[in-house]
Parts: sequence; structure tokens; C-alpha cells
Amino acid sequence: MHLYLQMATTETELPTLEDFQRWLALPLQHRDDNPEITIRLVDEAESQQLNHQFREKDRPTNILSFPCELPAGLSLPILGDLVICAPLVKREAREQGKSLTAHWAHLTVHGALHLLGYDHVLQEDALIMEALEIDYLQQLGFPDPYQIAP
Repeated sequence: MHLYLQMATTETELPTLEDFQRWLALPLQHRDDNPEITIRLVDEAESQQLNHQFREKDRPTNILSFPCELPAGLSLPILGDLVICAPLVKREAREQGKSLTAHWAHLTVHGALHLLGYDHVLQEDALIMEALEIDYLQQLGFPDPYQIAP
């Protein structure tokens, strides 16, 4: 995989390029085209602007996934972009009683699955996607992200 990391946040407790590569390796393990992914770490203002522009929701969100849509007949190994709101990830981890690293890993795996075409709009699709997330995160040494902390 070719991973590009863009830092557009004032947050300082951030994963490294190597962290993101490790977290993406499992969801991408069946790809043999060495796909390109860009991860952009942003603050709440940029997250809110993008969420409003592309999803018509006027608030920041933890992660946005932008799968690459190439014109017909063009074949490049570009998987897409992930935009992650660093301050929101930090706040959610604290509120949910999760380690910051575990939450970053979960959102990265979640976003990668979206880039691969998975979705959670319908209940049956959500169950498939969540099962994959749980499996990959457990393989990475993280707990089930859907278990509520005591």
C-alpha cells in the first residue's frame, strides 16, 4: 500500500504513519494492486465544512471516507481518501472510556472498509461491517469497539 498522511490539525497526540499502515494492513490484505490511500488529519472546522459539503450535515464528524471514483476505462490503484477529525477522536475516546489508540485504530479500519465498499446503512450490512471491524481489531490486539465500557 502507498499511504500518504496529511497533518492539518493542531492536535499533538496523533498516530504515526506506521500506526496507520499497521491498522490498514488487515482490511487491505486481499488487495494485490498496492492501493494508494491518503489520510488527512483535520480539526473540527474542516471536518464540519466537508461533512456539510458532501453529506449535508452541518457538524464535524469523526471520519469521512471518499472512495476513488475514476472515469470509465481508467484503471489506477487509488483506493481513496480518509479524513479524520483529531479533536473529535480524542473527545469520543474519553467519553466512551476507550484508549485513544484503540479508537484511532477502530476509525481507521472502519474508514478502510468504507473505501472497500462496505456500508452500514442497512442493518444486515452493518452487522457484516461490524463483524469485520471486531475481527480485525482483535487481531491487532484491541477490544471489541462496540462493547460499552463499564
